Amino acid sequence: MSRYNVKETEARWQAEWERRSCFTAAEDAGRPKYYVLEMFPYPSGRIHMGHVRNYTIGDVIARFKRAKGFNVLHPMGWDAFGLPAENAALEKKTHPAKWTRENIATMRGQLKTMGLSIDWSREVATCDVEYYRHEQKMFLDFMKAGLAYRKESWVNWDPVDNTVLANEQVIDGRGWRTGALVEKRKLSQWFLKITAYADELLKGLESLDRWPERVRLMQENWIGKSTGVRFRFDVQGRDDKLEVFTTRPDTLFGASFAAISANHPLASELAANNPALAEFIAECNRLGTSEEAIETAEKKGFDTGLRVVHPFDPAWTLPVYVANFVLMEYGTGAIFGCPAHDQRDLDFARKYDLPVTPVVIPADADPAAFAVGTEAYTGPGVLKNSRFLDGLDVESAKQEIGKRMESAGQGERTTQYRLRDWGVSRQRYWGCPIPVIHCPEHGIVPVPDDQLPVVLPEDVTFDKPGNPLDHHPTWKHTACPTCGKPALRETDTFDTFIESSWYFARFCSPHTADAAFERKAVDYWLPVDQYIGGIEHAVLHLLYSRFWTRALTQCGYLDVAEPFAGLFTQGMVNHETYKDANGAWLSPADIVRNDKGELVAADGGPVAVGRVEKMSKSKKNVVDPANIIDTYGADAARLFMLSDSPPERDLEWTEAGIDGAWRYINRLWRMITEAPVALPAAGSPAPAELSDKAQGARRLIHKTVAGVGEDLDKFRFNKAVARVRELSNALAELDGKSAGEAWVLREGFEALVRMVAPMMPHLAEELWAHLGHATPLVEQPWPEADAALATDDVVTMAVQVNGKLRATLELPRDVAKDEAERRALADANVQKALEGKPVRKVIVVPNRVINVVV
Repeated sequence: MSRYNVKETEARWQAEWERRSCFTAAEDAGRPKYYVLEMFPYPSGRIHMGHVRNYTIGDVIARFKRAKGFNVLHPMGWDAFGLPAENAALEKKTHPAKWTRENIATMRGQLKTMGLSIDWSREVATCDVEYYRHEQKMFLDFMKAGLAYRKESWVNWDPVDNTVLANEQVIDGRGWRTGALVEKRKLSQWFLKITAYADELLKGLESLDRWPERVRLMQENWIGKSTGVRFRFDVQGRDDKLEVFTTRPDTLFGASFAAISANHPLASELAANNPALAEFIAECNRLGTSEEAIETAEKKGFDTGLRVVHPFDPAWTLPVYVANFVLMEYGTGAIFGCPAHDQRDLDFARKYDLPVTPVVIPADADPAAFAVGTEAYTGPGVLKNSRFLDGLDVESAKQEIGKRMESAGQGERTTQYRLRDWGVSRQRYWGCPIPVIHCPEHGIVPVPDDQLPVVLPEDVTFDKPGNPLDHHPTWKHTACPTCGKPALRETDTFDTFIESSWYFARFCSPHTADAAFERKAVDYWLPVDQYIGGIEHAVLHLLYSRFWTRALTQCGYLDVAEPFAGLFTQGMVNHETYKDANGAWLSPADIVRNDKGELVAADGGPVAVGRVEKMSKSKKNVVDPANIIDTYGADAARLFMLSDSPPERDLEWTEAGIDGAWRYINRLWRMITEAPVALPAAGSPAPAELSDKAQGARRLIHKTVAGVGEDLDKFRFNKAVARVRELSNALAELDGKSAGEAWVLREGFEALVRMVAPMMPHLAEELWAHLGHATPLVEQPWPEADAALATDDVVTMAVQVNGKLRATLELPRDVAKDEAERRALADANVQKALEGKPVRKVIVVPNRVINVVV
């Protein structure tokens, strides 16, 4: 038996595709375009199995759409700025640029071994000056449009990376990258006015019908549109007022306290003469600013001694606390607490022995008996203990309170958003410099266009904590463009999520020097038709990109509503975990099977098999794609990624799975290269006669072509693989001896090869050439299914007697009415149901139902 030479074959076809520039894209108004894009990688040094899965999915779509006649753009680039490069500079005594470039070269080579149909001529790296110079110009245009500004603000500070984090980058109170507990600090920061588009970003989600529902819901919740009332409490003994925003004004008569943020101006004023309060505020600031940190922390408060007056009862006052769960950035930085109907308020009230008065009760509850214990009641109901609101439902009560507040001049109904403006300043070196200058006389001065780009200095050192740009002896010293006097450059650099917020547009014309992109190119290619990446970017990257696209449109760069028309979020790649006798993690490469087939460590020691978890370096349950491709080839890795489970679900990587993919590749190779009979020449006409066996095989071939095409179109890759395997099993049963079998074998082999081409492109090309074709398969169209052959011969028809199902029959499609009647009336179950009664009529709905009326 011949053995498939995977290494030689894959390398040869990759070289041939490159020689022929098979995947180089250009605008073509005469063809429909299709832009496929996977989220570009950070150049960490080596690709991992998550990359293999992500880029395999994208490549299958790109190759399939190209075969279907689309003009496909499928580019690749590198999200190349970021703190890991600076940390590597510290650890490895190298420059971030050198470390990044070396990693890019390594990962580019590894990705190319996967046989991806990428237009490498469009490759970009966000750390290239040619890239980020345009980003600086965009930012200055955003400043002119009022979308970028600087202000002093409380920020999330990562004490390990020594930089600011956006709220979205704080997970469970910790830095998204380092895992360090985040602190609060007050710094002057640059912001982008994403809130200006809050309503538009929310409404735009309605048009994204090819996005996963859960991603749209996550963005909707993050934007957090809520309607409520903004009103003012009188502060007892003071002339000022305390303004609050609430979405539950209906619960005002259940209020038992008011609370303000630790950073509220009133808290700062009171803390100036109260050391205990000042220490409590410092403790709050150590929590971080994210909602996750606040929600998971124990609810604590400090009684200021102040009291506010209830807006509808001058004799009713509430204590004012500084509370660690109130955010200055949301609403007004002050709330009132109704413990009976908010769990957070209830926990707080129980801790400080405050009243808990239910004011909303279920409609069927006994008002006298209803009480709140350890769980707040947040459901619907009617108002009680609420004076003029008693008996109203919740919505009516909200409207009534709003009207009364407005008529009394105490407050107004309003809309609030959870979304905050995007803080983009980062105190680090390896990022895009923010193109502004600070002049003692003229303040903030934009860098003039003719002085762009502001280029990072190469001669930096990392021997001091903090931002190397601050420590550079000359770089930050410059002249004010307005007056020419000495001034300082901004030493903060951009959040790297800015680079990934517009890279998809740069791919449309990546070599344009005098502009970020050519307008005709982005008008042709955008939006991205299919975007592919992890669910972890549902809020961060995707929301920022949607904002950036709108800002670019406002500033005249684009005319695009949404950057990504379709979104697919693939599952993770998981693997078993292993520990040795001492509880230390072992990698799969450290595991072998002994003579009994048991898993043991390479040194023979015992192995404890743990849970199947996401591949991670910390638990060592990673498999190196380079080793897999070197051993089995790229096609085997690709096939396993596609066949094991639906692509949106997590996939468990197993040795048995990759072995099975490799065995199938060799089986397909042998089946076609060692056909049981000499095949007719390529392009031979169909024979005049086909045996029943050959005709049956033809029907399966065309059904498979139709089914696989539909499966690939709908991302049902595992089903497509199953159909291909089923067809190959059927073709293996043909020996070529009956009439027309040899011709059907060729037709089946060619259909198989063309269908697996998006999945296993190297094998497909080699087999296509073996079948006698001179033109590469990558340049061939997708096979067409003959509708007559792809349609099932037999249908299942329900037989009813007086409307009740009594039997089902397998009948030829489009069977004659009289034959359908005959078969139905002859059925034993139908005869039993008739009970000897005469049949009045028989109604036949073709290919569906036979109804016998007695």
